[in-house]
Amino acid sequence: MSVVLAPEPEQLSWSGERPMDLVAAEAAAAQFLRALGVELDSEHLRATPRRMAGAWAEMLTPRPFQLTTFPNDEGYDELVLARDIPFRSVCEHHLLPFTGRACVAYLPGERIVGLSKLARIVEHFACRPQTQERLTKQVADLLDEQLAPRAVGVVMEAEHSCMTLRGVQATGSGTVTSTLLGDLRSDPRSRQEFLSLAGVQR
Repeated sequence: MSVVLAPEPEQLSWSGERPMDLVAAEAAAAQFLRALGVELDSEHLRATPRRMAGAWAEMLTPRPFQLTTFPNDEGYDELVLARDIPFRSVCEHHLLPFTGRACVAYLPGERIVGLSKLARIVEHFACRPQTQERLTKQVADLLDEQLAPRAVGVVMEAEHSCMTLRGVQATGSGTVTSTLLGDLRSDPRSRQEFLSLAGVQR
């Protein structure tokens, strides 16, 4: 999957994705449930395939937004950090949800980004079948490409229902991933500051 950035004003969109067909999705959901032995004749379950299709469409559709950036006129040269950004995504291996919180930070160069866009970028990449590792890297790479900052840091912690509801059933376990670019990767002092503010070191 690739990301297309339209000319000014920049707007994030997905390319290479087939359009959604909710009618086909509803029929497939009904077939899937029946194959698992679920009878759909009761009043409670009759509309379940339609609701399933709608729910999955909602989970896999990010809200469009413009990636607004501004010149760093004040010459701000310290960390810009947004933490406890809630996100939810779907594990691409089992198509089960994983949910958690993200911390996104950057050391500005010549441009800065609207703070709400840090959360929007997380949501944008989370609304697809994903791995947490890839999701973390995609958020960091986009900020690096669009802002050319001195550094980018992204930490995500999530609970994966593919680990808690099935298999090992490790209820309460969390998975932490990180991507560090620029000074946050090469400079130990900057990295320590970021990880401390992100709450990684307990």
